[in-house]
Amino acid sequence: MRSIWNGAISFGLVSIPIKLVNATENHSISFRQIHTADGGRIRYRKVCELDGEEVTSAEIGKGYEEADGSVIPITDEDLSALPLPTAKTIEIVTFVPASQIDPLQMDAAYYLAASGIPAAKPYTLLREALKRSDRVAIAKFALRGRERLGMLRVVDDVIAMHGLLWPDEIRAPEGVAPETEVTIRDAELDLADALMATLGEVDVDSLHDDYREAVEAMLAAKSESGAGLTPEQTPAPTGNAQVIDLMAALEKSVRAAKASRGEAEPQESGEAGEAAADVAEVTPIRRRPARKTAPKSAAAPKAATGKKSTSTTKKTTPTGSAAKTTAKTAKTAKTAKSAAAKKTTTKSTAAKKTTASSTKKATTSKKATSTPQKRSSA
Repeated sequence: MRSIWNGAISFGLVSIPIKLVNATENHSISFRQIHTADGGRIRYRKVCELDGEEVTSAEIGKGYEEADGSVIPITDEDLSALPLPTAKTIEIVTFVPASQIDPLQMDAAYYLAASGIPAAKPYTLLREALKRSDRVAIAKFALRGRERLGMLRVVDDVIAMHGLLWPDEIRAPEGVAPETEVTIRDAELDLADALMATLGEVDVDSLHDDYREAVEAMLAAKSESGAGLTPEQTPAPTGNAQVIDLMAALEKSVRAAKASRGEAEPQESGEAGEAAADVAEVTPIRRRPARKTAPKSAAAPKAATGKKSTSTTKKTTPTGSAAKTTAKTAKTAKTAKSAAAKKTTTKSTAAKKTTASSTKKATTSKKATSTPQKRSSA
């Protein structure tokens, strides 16, 4: 068994190194608070009343609240400076008959185990002395930051210690007994004695917790029938998942911004096209409307070339010169677009001249054909 305290028993001038071990254990079935909708655990968090922030154990200290509501902070250094002679010692102060100890005073029970081979002889000496005297030892000891009272007695071949409440911690039974006067007849007492004798024949070791057994049976039945709730485990987010979510949020934001400005997204195929569209979004080329005289088929390749150039420049240019590179790229694309527009205008002018020349020739030919006809009729 694991010890919870190490120290020594002070028996006059005799010191007995011992270890303190819990002598009892709790077999009660404990339940957890859950959310009835999905079976999730309900936990209590430690929150500061002033700022509403959750605090960790390292941020929690001790304080004493006075009657007016003010709190006096108490540090571990303050407590360690106080005199506590029984911090590591179980100091025996007297030996009394066991009948003098009121069971109301009894608290938790512990076993005292000898610590090491040198402690075996003084430990056995105290044990045998308690057996022969038919008394118990009253001692002081400190546990969990406070001084306590204890009673040492022998259980089989082990010294056991019961924690005792201080006498002033026992409340007087005022107003608990019936206030009405009741008369009890001897015949009734005889029947009560007979009942006590009958019940006294029951072996105490055979008693068990019927309710706990019923709860265990119910839990086993529910587990076999599959009626248990398995809370959904939310996977811990990884670094890649956070990046993907961030990119999706950015893409949605870009599309929402375009829709708010009334701009239509270009229909480009492939991931490269989507990347080019996102890059071209920040350049002034996309914002300026195309000229009416320039056909869409002629402007599209130039715009695509501008997008690729911008994308390539952003990937290879350092962060500090990104703005200058974007401006140069926009200027280059603008010049190319103007050249394309001028070229298209030149072609249109040449086409008009060609059409006018053809029309003039056709008119001349028609006049030449009609003139001989008039002469022959004359």
